[in-house]
Amino acid sequence: MGFEDGVLALLPRLRRFAIGLSRNPVDGDDLCQMTIERALSRRESYEPGTRLDSWMYRIMRNLWIDERRASRRRSQTFVSEEAGAFIGAAGAQDAAAELGDVDRAMASLPDDQRVAVLLVMVEGYTYREAAEIVGCPVGTLNSRLVRGRDALLARLGETV
Repeated sequence: MGFEDGVLALLPRLRRFAIGLSRNPVDGDDLCQMTIERALSRRESYEPGTRLDSWMYRIMRNLWIDERRASRRRSQTFVSEEAGAFIGAAGAQDAAAELGDVDRAMASLPDDQRVAVLLVMVEGYTYREAAEIVGCPVGTLNSRLVRGRDALLARLGETV
């Protein structure tokens, strides 16, 4: 299978991971597109015979981290759109009602735990593969996964 065919075959998994990282489909699609663009523009750095999926996930994770940093810098300068959207609304009641949703529970996890849960429990990577993608020791990934899984179970258990 050629490089482009491999990337094309990974699209559904990449999109799912991107939506999980970004916490919404629109930003996830943007992240997925940026990942594909980066992979195509830097395909010469991909080593044939290695795992294309791990390489692509690493690109996506690095782009996501860069985007989060840039977003934090922008938020220090500009007020977010959402800041005024719920003035006078009963937002706490809506948030409590939606807490039972798995997406909300995932979104509430710290980033490192959410990434570990997404890679291992959703994408099916082994602990070693996920640790390689994230760039941390297997033990660190394991503890992030355990804490994330326990937090998810606690959050989802409260609303069931």
